[in-house]
Amino acid sequence: MTASVLARPQGTTTPSVRKPGRRLKPGRPIPLGAAIGPFLLLSVWAAGSAAGWIDPRTLSAPWTVVTTTGDLIADGRLQDNLAISAQRAGLGLVIGTVIGTVLAVVAGLSRWGEALLDGPIQIKRAIPSLALLPLLVLWFGIGEQMKVITITLGVFVPVYIHTHNGLRSIDSRYVELGESLRLPRAVFLRRIVLPGALPGFLLGMRFAVVNAWLALVVVEQINSTSGIGYMMQLAREYGQTDVIIVGLVLYGLLGLLSDGAVRLAQRRALSWRRTLAD
Repeated sequence: MTASVLARPQGTTTPSVRKPGRRLKPGRPIPLGAAIGPFLLLSVWAAGSAAGWIDPRTLSAPWTVVTTTGDLIADGRLQDNLAISAQRAGLGLVIGTVIGTVLAVVAGLSRWGEALLDGPIQIKRAIPSLALLPLLVLWFGIGEQMKVITITLGVFVPVYIHTHNGLRSIDSRYVELGESLRLPRAVFLRRIVLPGALPGFLLGMRFAVVNAWLALVVVEQINSTSGIGYMMQLAREYGQTDVIIVGLVLYGLLGLLSDGAVRLAQRRALSWRRTLAD
């Protein structure tokens, strides 16, 4: 028999010492936390350019890009092309959002609607919109119609997928409550369906705005005569790396600002939810 056993009477247990609870949350939000990553990337880019590690023919320095941006604004090229690109992306985003929402409501509230719509949309989801470009060019040519349709196809799928999922995730007890109270169809949609589907819809919009800019990048480089993509395509032919970087930075900023606007709307519309983001 060992000394430890002799020292501890049988039938007694050592009182457990409760350790302080470990924080499982990510922590408090960091002020301007979203800007830290881009600022770090910009710092590495500037340091590499200043030290001569980055060939300016491969990647122009940040200060060169700023100077080129000023020149493009001075001669009006940047704002003209930006206005045309924003118009295309905005039009495709609006049309795609309306189509995706209507289809999600039809498929989400009707078994027949789901049987007819969900399968084809899931097939479309598996086919990238950019893979349809050759067919869209044959059908609609290379004009504005083809560009807006391509953006619309990239937008409506995520809106449909996430809104439909939000509708089908509504707690069935709320539906049963609505049936018990004999709510009219319009009141049922306004009081139960719309609040239940809103988180999914807003999540779909975050994917949709990014998809709109991604589709725009491609369609504006196919025999286009205006837009940010056309400006970049023209710069490629003349070897103007700085202009290409201006276009890329602009696309990135537009995507970041669009996503930020949706996230702000999401936070305000869903302020009643307590999540890890709070």
